[in-house]
This record gives sequence, C-alpha cells and structure tokens, in this order.
Amino acid sequence: MKNYRIALNFEDGVTRFVECGAQEKVLDAAFRHRINLPMDCSDGVCGTCKCRAEAGSYELGDDYIEEALTQDEADAGLVLTCQMIPTSDCVIAVPVPSTACKTGTARFGATVAGVTAFGDAAYELVLDVPAEAPAFLPGQYVNIEVPGSGQHRSYSFSSAPGSPRMSFMIKQVPDGLMSGWLAAAQVGQPLQLSGPLGSFYLRAVTRPLLLLAGGTGLAPFLSMLEVLAQQGTQQAVHLIYGVTRDQDLVMVDRLAEYARRIPGFSFDTCVADPQTRHEKQGYVTQHMPAQALHGGNVDVYLCGPPPMVEAVQKHFKAAAIEPASFHYEKFTPNLTVAA
Repeated sequence: MKNYRIALNFEDGVTRFVECGAQEKVLDAAFRHRINLPMDCSDGVCGTCKCRAEAGSYELGDDYIEEALTQDEADAGLVLTCQMIPTSDCVIAVPVPSTACKTGTARFGATVAGVTAFGDAAYELVLDVPAEAPAFLPGQYVNIEVPGSGQHRSYSFSSAPGSPRMSFMIKQVPDGLMSGWLAAAQVGQPLQLSGPLGSFYLRAVTRPLLLLAGGTGLAPFLSMLEVLAQQGTQQAVHLIYGVTRDQDLVMVDRLAEYARRIPGFSFDTCVADPQTRHEKQGYVTQHMPAQALHGGNVDVYLCGPPPMVEAVQKHFKAAAIEPASFHYEKFTPNLTVAA
C-alpha cells in the first residue's frame, strides 16, 4: 500500500519529514518517527494537536467534537493530527518550535561535486549527497559549515527536491569566509550541512504567482521553477529578477529554459546601476506590470536583501496592493531570515 511523505514545518523554521502509511494518522506516524507532536487526548476531543495543512489532500472523518475543531477552522485548512489521514503527500505547519516536540535540525554530510564561478558575482556550488540526506521543500535553505572555521553560512537550495545532486547559488563576497573557501575548493572535499530550514517555500499553486528575486535571491526560485516544470501548472507565473550591476545578472539562460518548459511562465530582468546598458534600468518595483498582479488575486514570493524587501513592502502599501498571500525571505551574505 502507498506511503505518503509528510513535511512537518515547525514554528522555528525546522522541517522534518515522516512517512505516513495508508490509513495511518499523522500523529501516529510522527510518534513512530520519534517526533512528539502536541497532544493531550489523541481522540479528537481536546484540540491540542491542531495544526494547519498547507498542501496536500487528506481525510478527517467525524470522530472529533466541534469544540476541538470547528467547521470554519476545518474549511480554513486547520486539522487535528490525531484524526488526519493523508491521501497524498502533505505539508503541515506545526505552531510550536521543533524543540518542544523533541526533535530538531538534521545534520548530514556531502562532498563537493563542482564549483562554477560567474565572474565576480556568484558561485554555483554542486554537492553529492548520501541517499539518506533529508528531503526539503522548494525554497528552503540549509546551513553549510565552512571547513576549518567553526562557522556556517546559510544558503537556499537552487536544485529541486529529489534531484540526484544539491546545488546552491552563492554570492561572491570580497574577503568573505565562504567565498574564500570556494575559490580554492576541490572536487571530493567533504562538507557538513544542517537543515532543511525556513518557512519560505512554495505552497500549493492555486492562483497566479509573482516571483521577485534580488541577486542570489534567485536561488530558491530556481528550485521552485524546476518543481513547477516537473509537476506542471495551469497558473500564470511571472518572475522579476533584479540586480545591482550588469555582471550580477547570471543564470538568465536557465530562466529562458524554464520559459520553454513551463507554459504560462515569463520573466523580466532589471539592473539598478544608473550606468547600465541593460534595457530595463531600475528596481523591481519599477518594472512590475499591472497584469502580473492580477488585481490582487496573486501569490507573491520575494527573496532578496533587506532593503529590497522593505522597498517592495512600501511599494505595495503606497499602491494599495493586497496580494492574496505574500511570502518573503530577507538575506545578507551571513544570515537568512524567513517570514
């Protein structure tokens, strides 16, 4: 009988995956994987195990009381994990930290399969990983330890879940810790990673998408686009990729390939440098076509440096734009913060 993969995304950004058997309840599957989801009664009476199903299909039956889960809550995607029986792979948002469930971030090893430099703008790091490496959601990130430093850096996956190799798009930072290591990295060198992490990931696609990428903030969108290319979508998807300098505009050929593979996908690029020769000078907020907003019936995903995130938020507020949902992730060369 078919098993389903359930992603448990905790309040602190940690994600753990469990296999749930046919007709098995999510709470039981989590306990079997030694993850203690919140629970008092396990009988659909107390409501302690209430979570939000963000993707996937499932059954709840009627073995719970109204006080534990109202019809309005069920209609809004809330579930009782003690009653939830998946009928597909699912993503569940758990409203407590992973530590409260006696679990935490997974650690795993990998080896360098290749490093490609894009001028002085970015590196692409490709890793070979063991079969037991944890799964992730498209858009999430991991912490990569910089060998010999005792420190780590956070990078979003640019590869899709299930790919034979993991890849990352990493900004070149002058005198940067990871940049310095990558400049001399050799194939076969070992690395230690921990994750996956982050609440910035692709939800179920039920309406048009607007993707806004700043610099190496393109990485998680490459992961999302590969998933959309493999699974297909009936929704329009538009991406705007903004950078500071002409030479920062890398991997555009991959976007062109996705435009061929994904019906309804289009993209624009822009460069902020006033001296650019690029066709579109300025910031993403200056090149956001009204049709890409679909009158507010759009899910917006934004990944870029803090000034870009703040500028987009101000632009939406000033223009009275209220997308159906707005997911964003701020990053600096040394830190990733999801919201």
